[in-house]
Amino acid sequence: MKSARCLVAWCIAMLAVVQAASRHDDDDDRPCGFPAIYNFGDSNSDTGATSAAFFPRAWPSGETFFHEPAGRTCDGRLIIDFIAEKLKLPYLDAYLDSIATGFETGANFATGGSTIRQQNESFLFASPFSLDVQLAQFINFKARTSGRLKFFSTAIKFKKPISRKELPNPKDFAKALYTIDIGQNDLSAGFRKLSHQQLLAAILDILTVFALQIQNLYNLTGARTFWIHNTGPIGCLPSTLINLPSPPPSAITLDEYGCVKEQNDMAKEFNKQLMEKVAQLRTQLPLAAITYVDVHAAKMDLIANSSSHGFVDPRKICCGYFRNGSLIVGCGRQLLVNGIALFGGSCEDPASHISWDGVHYTEAANRWIADRIIDGSLSDPPVSITRACRLKMSI
Repeated sequence: MKSARCLVAWCIAMLAVVQAASRHDDDDDRPCGFPAIYNFGDSNSDTGATSAAFFPRAWPSGETFFHEPAGRTCDGRLIIDFIAEKLKLPYLDAYLDSIATGFETGANFATGGSTIRQQNESFLFASPFSLDVQLAQFINFKARTSGRLKFFSTAIKFKKPISRKELPNPKDFAKALYTIDIGQNDLSAGFRKLSHQQLLAAILDILTVFALQIQNLYNLTGARTFWIHNTGPIGCLPSTLINLPSPPPSAITLDEYGCVKEQNDMAKEFNKQLMEKVAQLRTQLPLAAITYVDVHAAKMDLIANSSSHGFVDPRKICCGYFRNGSLIVGCGRQLLVNGIALFGGSCEDPASHISWDGVHYTEAANRWIADRIIDGSLSDPPVSITRACRLKMSI
């Protein structure tokens, strides 16, 4: 009888242990509940920095969703906008935009033309806001909004005091999601200035600089959750293909999809080394949850199977003025030709196009890509963005 009671007691105790473990597992599987997003990158995720710093985006940019130019090189939303929607957070305001901004749920440091390595070029070709500068801006932003520089002290007299509600909670920086989408312009600059072998050799240095900035984010700001996009199939950009003579010169090989093979191969090599660098960062930053996101695979699937996904030929550009298949006036620009004003307007149905202006994607394409990366099926580790903070899943 006594042994039976002991057995019952043991079973009850074990059941409690199992239930506790189950509750712990459930806790680990809960959405992260990110309070904020901090984004770094180039025009693929720029939500207004270039417009604020240099020149405003012109109509018809923004026509599909915002119904006016909204700082994005697109007819509507970008991938970063769909990420914010998924996390139930507001769209990110650009750090460089001082008009009507709110940073309580994050900020965007991405700027069109930005690179990982600083480029010795005019801002017409490369942004001065390279990744290290964006990180410096973020460190300054964090310090000022956290009050360490006494930015809001009574010694500084504001005509309109800034509400604390418009600024992030200092505790949220460690809990935020840090998204990075950059590298495409480093390769584009390399295609302009370097030989194939020189650019191939430069990738290691580019990614060494990239890894250093991730380490700085981790060590200097307390960032812990990183969502890192690789670079897309650059050789498939219509802006490149539209200027190629037919047939192309012997030095250029087109693949089965009509893309420049050499450029796509370089992007693949960049992504391969980026993935290896991310693996190294996981060992160097033991408290970081780092997700490598294969945006290239999503974009390549969309381009290779455009018709089956409901899109027109991926080489077609929606926005701009064309004559005999040649781009005469860029998207949103005007040009006087023989006394006639020509305007680079948009196509009749942007939702059917992949390319907005030859370099950037339409909102419809961005939504399609976002739907395929947010769930984690193209990520390493294969974790949804809502659970990207789970450290055990990235070891």
